[in-house]
Amino acid sequence: MRHKILFISSWFPNKLESTNGNFVQRHAEAVALIHDVEILHAIGDPNQKETYFFDEKIINNIRTIVVYYQQTGNSGVNFFRRMMAYKKGFSKMNRPDLVHANVLHNNMLFAVYLKKRYKIPFVVTEHWSGFLRINRHKLSKIKLFVAKNIAQKASYILPVSRYLLNDLKEIGFNNNMEVVENVVDTELFQHKNKNNEKFVFLHISNLIALKNPQKIITVANRLSKEFRNFELQIGGDGDTETLKELIKYYHAESFISTFPMLSSKEVEEKMRASDCFVLFSDNETQGCVLLESLSTGTPAIATNVGGIPEIINDRNGILISNSEDELYEAMKKVLTNKANFDTPEKLHDYIDSRFSMRKIAEKFDEIYQKILN
Repeated sequence: MRHKILFISSWFPNKLESTNGNFVQRHAEAVALIHDVEILHAIGDPNQKETYFFDEKIINNIRTIVVYYQQTGNSGVNFFRRMMAYKKGFSKMNRPDLVHANVLHNNMLFAVYLKKRYKIPFVVTEHWSGFLRINRHKLSKIKLFVAKNIAQKASYILPVSRYLLNDLKEIGFNNNMEVVENVVDTELFQHKNKNNEKFVFLHISNLIALKNPQKIITVANRLSKEFRNFELQIGGDGDTETLKELIKYYHAESFISTFPMLSSKEVEEKMRASDCFVLFSDNETQGCVLLESLSTGTPAIATNVGGIPEIINDRNGILISNSEDELYEAMKKVLTNKANFDTPEKLHDYIDSRFSMRKIAEKFDEIYQKILN
């Protein structure tokens, strides 16, 4: 039975942050294969003159409303305006059968309000690495208190990895919980056999410190002292200027290049044309880029942190610690053809069978039906 599902989120792509929370958008697009989906998001804009501004669009056949509120220097005023922005936006939506909230930040108190005011049940997909054990020392008591209060009202909490689920349990989340992973458009991220003159390593991320892009460049430069038959392409939605300076410092412009933020299609093309993806993160709840890379038939070198070991095995990649020496040895191993990975077709099929739009939609649907029927 088709139901009306409203997605609301603490993070979602918008004019201020064009890629923030794009994994939420993908989940919504997956659910839309089975149910009638709308999306509502609210975000503060410090440069906005109007108190509220509505941006309504149809994105990939999903009605989406982003409400921008005038952000001030007062956190209390901002929270009130954010809740009012959600409320005003909700008045323009079709009344949902269920709300699918995302990330246990105080924004999702709006889902609690909808349940209390209109008896609309809600679930929460949890992506945030702040709940992981490695980051727990940074987690404030008030944030944890708010998160637990929201969670208590939810029908289900849906972490994107088993690792995140276990860490949530460790800090006292005792809700109904089931893992529903991130999703990949496996029809877009197709595979092809590789035939590059030079071996291509690839890294795509937001290039923040925990992704360690500078360390990847340093290791690639070290590798170049022994091998010249490879290149590293590194970039994404982040600071490439600092990376360019480091590349120039190493005189590595001939084999290391950067690129800016890419569209999904451009990401797919780069991944499909690469020989090995490198993810050297300090932590990850799951790692969407790994799923996308494998879907294009490209194996990966990745750190053994968070939910990554739930994806990477010795048939599709190499797991390493946060050691530059281990990254060097892993890159050397794949470069010299000493790694025995599955064929590109098998790598794609592995992802398609577990993380495709249809597969993830069916997982969500099974949970929705438990609540609504």
